[in-house]
Amino acid sequence: MKIGFLFNHDCIHQISHTAPIICELVALGQDVTVITSSAEQEAHVRQTITSCSDRVRFVHIGIGRLATAINVVARSVLPFRRIANLHQNVGLFAGLDALVVPETTSALLKSHFGLDIKLIYFPHGAGDRSIGFRDVTRFFDLVLLPGEKTRDRMLAKRLIRPEGHAIVGYPKFDTVDFSARRRFFDNDRPTVLYNPHFDPILSSWWDMGLDVLEWFAGQDDYNLIFAPHVMLFQRKMHVSVEHRRIRLRRMIPDRLRNLPHIRIDTGSQYSVDMSYTRAADIYLGDASSQIYEWIYQPRPCILLNSHGADWQGNPNYSHWNMGQVIDRVSDLPHALAVAQEQQQFYAQRQKDAFQATFHTVPSQSAASRAAQEIVHFLSQDKAHAA
Repeated sequence: MKIGFLFNHDCIHQISHTAPIICELVALGQDVTVITSSAEQEAHVRQTITSCSDRVRFVHIGIGRLATAINVVARSVLPFRRIANLHQNVGLFAGLDALVVPETTSALLKSHFGLDIKLIYFPHGAGDRSIGFRDVTRFFDLVLLPGEKTRDRMLAKRLIRPEGHAIVGYPKFDTVDFSARRRFFDNDRPTVLYNPHFDPILSSWWDMGLDVLEWFAGQDDYNLIFAPHVMLFQRKMHVSVEHRRIRLRRMIPDRLRNLPHIRIDTGSQYSVDMSYTRAADIYLGDASSQIYEWIYQPRPCILLNSHGADWQGNPNYSHWNMGQVIDRVSDLPHALAVAQEQQQFYAQRQKDAFQATFHTVPSQSAASRAAQEIVHFLSQDKAHAA
């Protein structure tokens, strides 16, 4: 079977969620084509699949001059380049039996561009935001899931079919050496990871972010790694269609960029390969799914409620049950001071949340389970067609 893996995004953060599956499919004798829309994406995929990259076909896709010009204006409002890449390369996708993707924009191939292909979706991340549980999921023929939490919520909303999904675990974990912990500071102070999302409503960056950075700049008890979602600094304007809000991103003053106890990283590989989540001692965030990668090793979490959310009992904020929730930056010093003490109340919640979110089998990788499910699904589908 001819199976494609599409990486069609502005950044590389989605790659490690599906790329580990590639070599497992090659080992099962499948014909795999990797389709990327940037040189950076291709390089990252090759780095992830070094053991089998010579047995995989790589194809680069792009858009024409007119679409490129339109994208300069449109990219702040909608993912125009990604949509144009899909539309202009329908013929390429039509030569495949199946296409594996880590995002939902690719559903346009079926919903609007008339392509008859088996679409296989693996969500990038395992968070709780409502955007991860939208009706568009129904366009996918097979949905691969990290664990029971996501499965149960999707089934409850009838987004997936009993025969059209499988729980396989989290392939990104297959790529991480959890025994290694990188040092980013030359002192022994506790290190805080501040990881705000980019959403104009849910992210704490817009109304609290600079105050958070200023507070850390003026103290000498903690180190700070400021590593927001990689999309935050990709655009100056952010639009939330879901929450109907447009906001201009605030800049980081130069005086905060060269302090010895603050590391500012707006999008390097360290932001997406779990280097920071393994290096820090306390997590400070809001809506990012990265908190679920953080609790691989239970540690203190502090969540910033910058938008006055009535969050208790709301499944979109389930991760806020895993740590202290504060409404003002002025509450941050106290929350940090008691973080280790408070962790005794949250450790079990974090362990339970991790178990519900990520299915693990000690003797088998998530990528191998995903590959087996893909081959089984496609084989069954061909048998039914015959």
